[in-house]
Amino acid sequence: GGQALAIGAALLGVLYLTVQYGSLPWIALALAGSFAGYGLLRKTAALGSLEGYTLESMILFLPALGYLLYLESQGAGAYGHAGLGMTILLSCAGVVTAVPLLMFAAGARRISFTLLGILQYIAPSMQFTLGVLVYGEHLDTARLIGFCIIWAALGLYTFEGIRNAAGAARLRAAAG
Repeated sequence: GGQALAIGAALLGVLYLTVQYGSLPWIALALAGSFAGYGLLRKTAALGSLEGYTLESMILFLPALGYLLYLESQGAGAYGHAGLGMTILLSCAGVVTAVPLLMFAAGARRISFTLLGILQYIAPSMQFTLGVLVYGEHLDTARLIGFCIIWAALGLYTFEGIRNAAGAARLRAAAG
């Protein structure tokens, strides 16, 4: 019903932006897809947040180490070479990355897919708002129309999700 209409409207917004700019926004779609995939994985994984993060780190350790060693061999490594401040920032980057990922994984298991999907729009919307209002990024009419279509679709999807959840809660209350 309404959620299918919302998905169609979001697709219409993406198609509108694609036609206006002459190319598919593949970077935005790849980011959205990767976040959706990660959310699905963390929601359905049998491992808890800490165990899952440990497994993810183990899988990525060797490729990351290889890349860092490659950079170091090319003279492009920053750790320990870019001053004390940068070395401290790089040392803290793991914690600054790990804590939100652990909290996301723990929270994703406790909420519905609908709410998880809605929450995925908060950060990009805040970044968009900061870009336009704080950093003065140009917002042309075509981009504004495309984003309005997508945000309207998100609003419809959210409304339908809340309405469906309320209906399910009423059914459970009536049955119990």
